Amino acid sequence: MACYGLPVLYALFLWWFSTGLILYLDGLPRRTYRWSLAAATLVLGLAMYGVGASAADATPAGAYLAFTCGVLVWGWQEMAFLMGGLTGPRRHACPEGCVGWRHAVHAVQAILYHELALAAGALVVVLLSWGGTNRVAAWTYLILWVMRTSAKLNLFLGVPNLQREFLPAHLQFLGSFLRRAPMNLLFPVSITGATVVAAILVQRAAAADGASFDAAGFTFLATMLGLAVIEHWILVLPLPAASLWRWSLRSRSRPPLHAERECGILPRDPALPPAMP
Repeated sequence: MACYGLPVLYALFLWWFSTGLILYLDGLPRRTYRWSLAAATLVLGLAMYGVGASAADATPAGAYLAFTCGVLVWGWQEMAFLMGGLTGPRRHACPEGCVGWRHAVHAVQAILYHELALAAGALVVVLLSWGGTNRVAAWTYLILWVMRTSAKLNLFLGVPNLQREFLPAHLQFLGSFLRRAPMNLLFPVSITGATVVAAILVQRAAAADGASFDAAGFTFLATMLGLAVIEHWILVLPLPAASLWRWSLRSRSRPPLHAERECGILPRDPALPPAMP
């Protein structure tokens, strides 16, 4: 049983800790972002190397390495987005009364560079790993990409819980593209499709030899997809998601005046340190 339990626990910890670390660093003053992104880019390079190195390693250890590297590559994308380095050409809220296709175009403009970076990341990870027998990194990244895209579409179409507390002050304008609604037609499709695929992955993991590469790999993928399904349910159920990362969100508890000046809402005091452009 440990051969399944350990991958599940490892995946849960890596998901929880990496998300919390990104939220914590994102809550620090913006002048620290260049250093955080520089360190993250170094980790990204090592992760890309790990993706390629693990592609031919069809062992449980290789599955752990590939899964970790896939999550780290995804983490760089999330950090670059939340810190404002990869968003889009539109950096202001949608005007009141903007609806329909015009509103959808504005929403795409607000996250265009991020979406292109996600696609480029997927292409690189797939190319690095697809020729080998270990494709856990590629499937991990693709699962995260598809499910995050699904979450974005559901937030745009309308859900009860918008999770705006996870947006930093300099990205609050993205809240104008989120819609609060009891439900949308895409949500049942997203949940049903992801749940069916997660069940198939669980079956594949259970059918494999417990100490094998397949058991570890399919367990990692099933766990990540299961977490993504839970994250989708959080969009419609009154669950306190922010409490999972309360420790990391404390970095945003800065004096309101300082935070507003860093975001350009108020004039800058010459005594304050400069913000990252």
